[in-house]
Amino acid sequence: MAQILVVDDSAAVRNEVGGFLKDNGFSVETAIDGKDGLDKLKADSAIKLVLTDVNMPNMDGLTMSEKIRGELGNTKVHILVLTTENDPTMKQRGKAAGVKGWIVKPFNGAAALGAIKTLVG
Repeated sequence: MAQILVVDDSAAVRNEVGGFLKDNGFSVETAIDGKDGLDKLKADSAIKLVLTDVNMPNMDGLTMSEKIRGELGNTKVHILVLTTENDPTMKQRGKAAGVKGWIVKPFNGAAALGAIKTLVG
């Protein structure tokens, strides 16, 4: 059972972020896009935090976030976005979908660790 789901189409990002989180005591599951992320979230009720990219094939991170809240009715899982996007319109869409925070790549684990620990509990 994972505590954190890392969703990114880049294997390098999944490995970097997932490895950092594991090194800091979290159990981590990874997904290759939003569709895969939804499937993994449905299968593992222990996930407390989704850390997702925005731009991915098959399903982007914002659509996945909207489906988590809408189709799955999951209001308990926390969602953070990790992306190169910094567009205010996208951020607003993310906020409306229940995204708790927006982290601009490259991933700075040390800077994000406090917030992640708070959200995962």
